[in-house]
Amino acid sequence: MNNKAIVLMEDGTKLFGKSIGVEGIVIGEIVFNTAITGYQEIITDPSYYKQIVTLTYPHIGNVGTNLEDNESSKIYLKGLIINNLSKISSNYRSTENLDVFLKKNNIVAIEGIDTRYLTRLIRNKKLNKISLIVTKEYLNYKNIIEKINKYNGLKGINLIKNITTKKKYSWTEGNKNTKVIKNYIFLIHIVVIDFGVKKSILKMFIDKKCKITVVPAFTSYENLILLNPDGIFLSNGPGDPTPCFSIINTIKKILTTNIPIFGVCFGHQILAIASGAKIKKMDIGHHGSNHPVKDLKNNKVLITTQNHCFTIDPNNFPKNLEITHKSLFDNTIQGIHYINKPVFGFQGHPESSPGPHDASILFDYFIELIQIYCKKKYKRL
Repeated sequence: MNNKAIVLMEDGTKLFGKSIGVEGIVIGEIVFNTAITGYQEIITDPSYYKQIVTLTYPHIGNVGTNLEDNESSKIYLKGLIINNLSKISSNYRSTENLDVFLKKNNIVAIEGIDTRYLTRLIRNKKLNKISLIVTKEYLNYKNIIEKINKYNGLKGINLIKNITTKKKYSWTEGNKNTKVIKNYIFLIHIVVIDFGVKKSILKMFIDKKCKITVVPAFTSYENLILLNPDGIFLSNGPGDPTPCFSIINTIKKILTTNIPIFGVCFGHQILAIASGAKIKKMDIGHHGSNHPVKDLKNNKVLITTQNHCFTIDPNNFPKNLEITHKSLFDNTIQGIHYINKPVFGFQGHPESSPGPHDASILFDYFIELIQIYCKKKYKRL
């Protein structure tokens, strides 16, 4: 029999459901994700570190879970809220049901909540602090609400030190239809700075015949240059980039070179700060795989995957950058490009996991910039 499960919000709102994870009480920042598919990719995305996620799509778990779709080696989010857990899963790749997957990973999770109603509360009342309570025992709600109100959120906290890889490594795995690359001779060498990188990003680079070295977020400029990168990729990651001072200083040094740089999500924001821009906290953020973004250069619209709670402040935008993309939801800055350098950033997740694939062309553009750079670089040699 399922334990009693309660969603308790900062204004005292209580929503009752059933436990589908482990027993416990977690307090954190809540965000809603509007994606229709890809719940496993969402759950295992390191960018959700320390957050509680609610999925607006009502039916979750119908394709089970599998090892291939994990975006990281563990679940980083604090808790999960869904409407309805599928009693059966049907997919040839499925190895276990979602509730089993959540229990194995020690995640507090609740079903039976009207997640669209919950989303309206978050959006309309600007509520973003919440507690998930799964317990057999009676609880003192007043005490829990006091703890919720004392919770200060993620602004101003450096989360990257807890999530980045501890040592550098080579990545050689592509998607299933891609042969594993063993011979690195003459391949483009991209150094990925890991702020919480998704596996699907690394797989996409392998699909495009790149050599990949993943390094810790706090790797020094000198050690980065010793790797002789043809391009540097700044990955996605969780939380507020503003307090990551040593990382920002390293990127500033890289920007004195002509090495092509591509930043996405957190990496896009780090790049912006290092270039002189400022970042601000959003009221509810962008989370989903149906976000329209306008390419200002060719007047086309991309449907994109998004996962962020911070954005570039347009009122403090440096002259050495130009804005290349904007959100059609709220006009926030989605893309930036250096005016005189092969350096650019994109706020969404262009690797398209869990989808759609419109923005994946940015990887091709990055490789084009690298090829131009390499011709000049090796010509000099």
